[in-house]
Amino acid sequence: MIHAGTARALRSALLAASMLTAAPVLAQEQSVDARLDRLERLVEGLIARLDADQGEAQQQAEALAAIRAEQQALRTEADATQETARTLATRQAEMSEKLVDFAIPAGDGFKMGKTRVTYGGYVKLDATSQRTSGGQLPGNSILRDFLFPSAIPVGGAPSGFDTDFSARQTRFLFKTETDVGTDHKLSGLIELDFNVTEGGNERVSNSFTPRIRQALINYDNWTFGQGWSTFQNVGALPDSLDFIGVTPGTVFDRQPLIRYTKGGLQIAVEQPETVVTTQTGGMVTPGDDQIPDIVGRYNWSGDWGQISAAGIVRQLHVSTDDLMGVDDAAWGYGLSLSGKLKVGPRDDLRFMATAGDGLGRYIGINIVNDAAIRPDGTLDPIFTYSGFAAYRHVWAPNLRSSVAGAYFKADNPVRLTTNQVTDESWNAFANLIWTPIPPLNVGIELMYAERTLEDGRSGNLKRVQVSTQYNF
Repeated sequence: MIHAGTARALRSALLAASMLTAAPVLAQEQSVDARLDRLERLVEGLIARLDADQGEAQQQAEALAAIRAEQQALRTEADATQETARTLATRQAEMSEKLVDFAIPAGDGFKMGKTRVTYGGYVKLDATSQRTSGGQLPGNSILRDFLFPSAIPVGGAPSGFDTDFSARQTRFLFKTETDVGTDHKLSGLIELDFNVTEGGNERVSNSFTPRIRQALINYDNWTFGQGWSTFQNVGALPDSLDFIGVTPGTVFDRQPLIRYTKGGLQIAVEQPETVVTTQTGGMVTPGDDQIPDIVGRYNWSGDWGQISAAGIVRQLHVSTDDLMGVDDAAWGYGLSLSGKLKVGPRDDLRFMATAGDGLGRYIGINIVNDAAIRPDGTLDPIFTYSGFAAYRHVWAPNLRSSVAGAYFKADNPVRLTTNQVTDESWNAFANLIWTPIPPLNVGIELMYAERTLEDGRSGNLKRVQVSTQYNF
């Protein structure tokens, strides 16, 4: 009994001891597994976070790339918009000064019935200070507002520097386009300014009378009304502060006309007007013209620029009730080549060369007349040649300059005109024009001009001009 009880107790003690010995090992195994599980979960969490961070970084990189692309697109668009604004401002200035474009862009203007109306123009202030070597130009005169080669004084005492302010070049124009169906196009233009008109004085009011510059009807390929002569390429005129800039060397005439245009070809009949130099050197306009001036012109254009070639034939006429009681006619003619050529991405070269017999009133604001009168009362057309060249350089998107020179020469029959008429004239200018914001231009221009008579005497003009022009 004792032995059996002892054995059972011993087995119980051994079993308890073995259980006590195995408990720490089991507990250690369970602790390691738990720690491994926790570590595995932590690693998985870290991997997930890394994946998320990488995804977020990728998203951020993609978003940043998209933002940068959008910024570049906006910058490109802004540059394009600014360049377009500058181009439009320059084009508008040229259009309002020199060209006629009947097409109205879609969406522009306002409608009145079937007619769409747009308006434009500019406000301009000119401040000039000039000195003439051969006499004094009269005050409050248009002769002091811009260059008239034939009015440069010769033979008198030098003037001082005369300073004038003027807003007379300010201009306003209306363009219309009427819906007449798809088979025809009908449009019109009316343009007004205050140049070469009466009224006003520098003492009190400076109120000048408006005048009609252009009044045109455009129907399909036909143009009717008053506008720039077809013989003149207004698109070749330089970027100048002076009203014309290269006056001695350019065709310059605006008059009533009928013109047909087909592609680059233009054919026109225009107002005739004979201007005669008398035997005392005076000027007479007989007013007995019979045949309109006939002009033909062809225009070429491309990415390189534009070139125009023009020819004119005109009858010069006097009748028995004019001058010496003789009815006579003579033929005048002329050729002109002009253009505007692109030089590099922004610069351009503008030019004109003109020669002919009996062209007087078409050149340089009538520097000499069309014809002289012979002793028997018949007409002797006066031969002239002239030209100009102008280079425009763009220093920066908002800063540009032009330099230009012009020349005129007349072959006067001195025995008929006297030696007191203009033999030759020339001028040169240089300017700097700043565009702080399109379409506002502020510029300064220096000009020198000279006129020489047939007797060899000459006079010159020196001018500095500051202008501010707002195109609208």
